[in-house]
Amino acid sequence: MSGASPRPPGRPGLLRRRAASFGHAFRGVGAALRSEVHLQFHAVATAVVLGMGLYFRLTITEWALVALAVAGVWAAELFNTAIEALTNLVSPDYHPLAGRTKDVAAGAVLLAALGALAVGGLVFGPKIWALWWH
Repeated sequence: MSGASPRPPGRPGLLRRRAASFGHAFRGVGAALRSEVHLQFHAVATAVVLGMGLYFRLTITEWALVALAVAGVWAAELFNTAIEALTNLVSPDYHPLAGRTKDVAAGAVLLAALGALAVGGLVFGPKIWALWWH
């Protein structure tokens, strides 16, 4: 008989717990998509960028840059949404620190979006230029 004790009854295994955490994460993304207009805009922008990437047949490096830029914006937007929700919970009335917290989180989204715009310009700009002017 091995020295390992069997798992206690009613406690899910590691694989089942990991699967559940992915479920919670996807549920969080879905909830944010349903409630946040900015995230809906990012979803449309992501679809447009993916379509453009397929049309222009991006290289693997270009896809990597675009994927990192898109993921960065999505992550920043989700962090911003979580920070806003938590700030509203702990400070339902106006407080200057709550306002500052929300402003800083929104600033992070702005920087991520500007970085993604720069990546998009560098990756797609020459391709669009060549398509229109040659």
